[in-house]
Amino acid sequence: MLTNQFRQFKNILRDFPSSLVVFFVAVPLCMGIALLSGAPLFAGLISGVLGGIVAGSLSGSPISVTGPAAGMASIVLLTIKDLGTYEAFLTVVVLAGVLQIILGYVKAGVVGHFFPSAVIRGMLAGIGIIFILKQIPHAFGDDADYVGDDNFFQDDKHNTFTEIYQAVINLLPSAVLISGACMLVFFLCSASRFRNNKWLSVIPAPLLAVCAGILLNHLISITFPGYALSNDHLVNLPDTNSLSSLFTQPDWSVLTNQRVYFFSIILALVASVETLLSIEAADKMDTFKRITPVNRELKAQGVTNVLCGLLGGLPVTAVIVRTSANVTAGAKTKASTIMHAIILALTVLAFPFALEKIPLASIASILIIYGYRLTAPSLWREMWKKGKNQFLPFVATALCIVFSNLLIGVFIGILVSIFFVLKTNFRTAILLVSDETNYILKFTKDVSFLNKSSLRKALEEIPMNASLIIDGSNAQFIDQDIIATLEDFVVSAPIKNISVELKKSNRALNVYFRNEEKIQP
Repeated sequence: MLTNQFRQFKNILRDFPSSLVVFFVAVPLCMGIALLSGAPLFAGLISGVLGGIVAGSLSGSPISVTGPAAGMASIVLLTIKDLGTYEAFLTVVVLAGVLQIILGYVKAGVVGHFFPSAVIRGMLAGIGIIFILKQIPHAFGDDADYVGDDNFFQDDKHNTFTEIYQAVINLLPSAVLISGACMLVFFLCSASRFRNNKWLSVIPAPLLAVCAGILLNHLISITFPGYALSNDHLVNLPDTNSLSSLFTQPDWSVLTNQRVYFFSIILALVASVETLLSIEAADKMDTFKRITPVNRELKAQGVTNVLCGLLGGLPVTAVIVRTSANVTAGAKTKASTIMHAIILALTVLAFPFALEKIPLASIASILIIYGYRLTAPSLWREMWKKGKNQFLPFVATALCIVFSNLLIGVFIGILVSIFFVLKTNFRTAILLVSDETNYILKFTKDVSFLNKSSLRKALEEIPMNASLIIDGSNAQFIDQDIIATLEDFVVSAPIKNISVELKKSNRALNVYFRNEEKIQP
């Protein structure tokens, strides 16, 4: 018993630095996503807290982080506008959570195992690029777009690149100075001398970087007041003086509206897909290569979403941005996820003034560094060495995420992966070898109608006066279209004076090539 308690305490100490990193990232993200969703700002914080504590406790993932997701913002906004009130939308969130629990019990989480590895790696690389590109404006003092936006086209009529251009021509010197200083502090604190020091290594580098940003902005406000960052460039929290008014209850009267059920299904499916993607990515990043039980994850997400709907929060998913920050900060167990939510709740309620001193440029500098780690050149070189079948889906996913959004990018990446899978299958399922006029057509594995084109092409290569042996003993499944194509060729072969033999044996896996079956050409 004492050993287990000591181990848990040791996990808390070890994961505390990473929980602080996720906390700093989560604060502006939660409120930014709420703003984009057309929901109360406090709704994003509710979801951040519940996602960390409830989903973090129930989930089987040791490192994933749950919270409001930018990819869900457009659905949330559309649903609120369609139903008319935020209270009606909360009913949708509760129902979506119930559906996710059902999906977990019917084992729908198995879908997550079919995401190609190249696509998951491309998703991480794309997120890393977005970290860098989207945070450059904030590092330069341009905070027009909310922190955490991952869409290429923004609501302020700009896109990722035009926003960077606007930030460069309208940069705030103090923001550039603060973000540069925070990066310098971060790198110095991450150096081997600092990490090897028994006492200094306990202090998380991101915490020191954020403190440096707060201190530097304070010094600027004293020495050069006109250059200090205004409140628009600092973290801004909603007023929490009247706490009870910040929680909203669902409007159950809308249960008679059929569109409520339609939106519930859409919300549950999209949230589940984004969760499964993030969990798969988290497992790829996990140093210990632990595997998350995906059906348990859907249940955990469902329970959390039910509570979010009941308390007035936004819908949650497992989120790749905070998860990647958690992993790169060194998290080892779910203690980090749970602690970040506890810190978030305590700070928002008890010390909001402390958070409101943090420059957004400081947070931007941390995200840029973590973004580089996610999309490091070594990852691109590794995928290049694996060949085009892996590299092209990887690149397609990464670039499409950068120029669209997460879900569209992953969908396109999966399509590219499927193309290469089919191409490989076409090339390897049917093998044609020859020795002068003697040919052997061999089915190396199961063949479906998708291989029909490859089969026709192989048969067309058989010249006049040749001898052909067709060997399908290794194929257990042979599609009827394939059999029909073979039979047509057997009938037409005498015209070219081609002799055809079907190699039959008692060991053939498919009945078409067994001795006991009589073949009618």
